[in-house]
Amino acid sequence: MLIGDLAEKSGLSVDTLRYYEKIGLIPKAPRDGGGRRVYDAAMLRWIDFLDRLKATGMGIKDRLRYADLRGKGAASLGLRRQMLERHRGKVAEDIARLTEVLSVLDDKIDLYRKMEAGGPVDPSFENCARTGHGAQ
Repeated sequence: MLIGDLAEKSGLSVDTLRYYEKIGLIPKAPRDGGGRRVYDAAMLRWIDFLDRLKATGMGIKDRLRYADLRGKGAASLGLRRQMLERHRGKVAEDIARLTEVLSVLDDKIDLYRKMEAGGPVDPSFENCARTGHGAQ
């Protein structure tokens, strides 16, 4: 597939793909007879994985490091695994924190529904959350 096709399928712009190639986040694409970049389905999967790393908070520096290690092949498997294990730990912590925040939001929403329905509500609950933190 050509760069425009990859852009469409990946959701990234052509400029972003060229930038990713320039900085080494994606490998340089082979060119066809007309000098156009040609990509295979493996590149789309790699970009999808990079997007997932980005979505889970992995910074560009670490994604570049991971891409560099990936380019070294099997010799870097252990380092790549370690990077992903560390990142997974951070993602798990983020999920736990967001789960707690979600619980606080659910409590607030329930409180407001009760208040709107005219039901009895402990007024002190307005500034409290189940975790004991103020939720003003």
